[in-house]
Amino acid sequence: MPPVDTPLLAATGISKRFGGLAALTNVSITVQRGEIFGLIGPNGAGKTTLFNVLTGLYAADAGELTFDGRHIGGLKPYRIAQHGIARTFQNIRLFGSMTSLENVMVGQHARTHAGVLGAVLRTRRTAAEERAVTQRAHELLDYCGLAARANALARDLPYGDQRRLEIARALATEPKLLALDEPAAGMNATETGALQTLLERILADGVTLLLIEHDMKLVMGLSHRVAVLDYGEKISEGEPAAVQRDPKVIEAYLGGPLV
Repeated sequence: MPPVDTPLLAATGISKRFGGLAALTNVSITVQRGEIFGLIGPNGAGKTTLFNVLTGLYAADAGELTFDGRHIGGLKPYRIAQHGIARTFQNIRLFGSMTSLENVMVGQHARTHAGVLGAVLRTRRTAAEERAVTQRAHELLDYCGLAARANALARDLPYGDQRRLEIARALATEPKLLALDEPAAGMNATETGALQTLLERILADGVTLLLIEHDMKLVMGLSHRVAVLDYGEKISEGEPAAVQRDPKVIEAYLGGPLV
């Protein structure tokens, strides 16, 4: 086990290019255990690209990634999920023709052990594991306020419920770090308030959070520390109040310095 003061996630000197476009240039962040780390910046700043590198969807062109004391650079997304990083997406990616319960059960696949033979023969161990998966899925739906929606098709859920269902499915992987890509996008004020309560509960229950969000009231109110990207480079990092006063951040968001 790594020392308790070792960052849970450390991304050092991460760079990523797409042809002639430098999406990320020498970006470094560290996420400590038990905190909410906010990642903000104007549209096109590279936030989602960084998320995709951290979760294995993209391979970095340069830099190093460590998670919970292990090197994870170059690993496939499912391997990174097994190590303990789960994520949601900016554009909701649920299985629309499956129920809420089934969507959450899918999230537990990385932690199950039954193989093809067990599924075909319906062994006692396989049946017991299926019961446990179903029970856990019900618990997570209840945890996220969706118990009454267990048998509803994901595509029929209201928008805010779909966002929370994505979080429930991510939690089913038993993550140490939950990476959320604009979880409040499209939500009204009531839904955003319920989301904030849920995220605070998740943190209190021992899951560290990495958050991309354009809702400044939400991200500044939740985050312990914030990093700001602009044109693929990190321009500021620190406590929310200090970041909000940073002239570089003000210029990035307003398009020019205050006069």
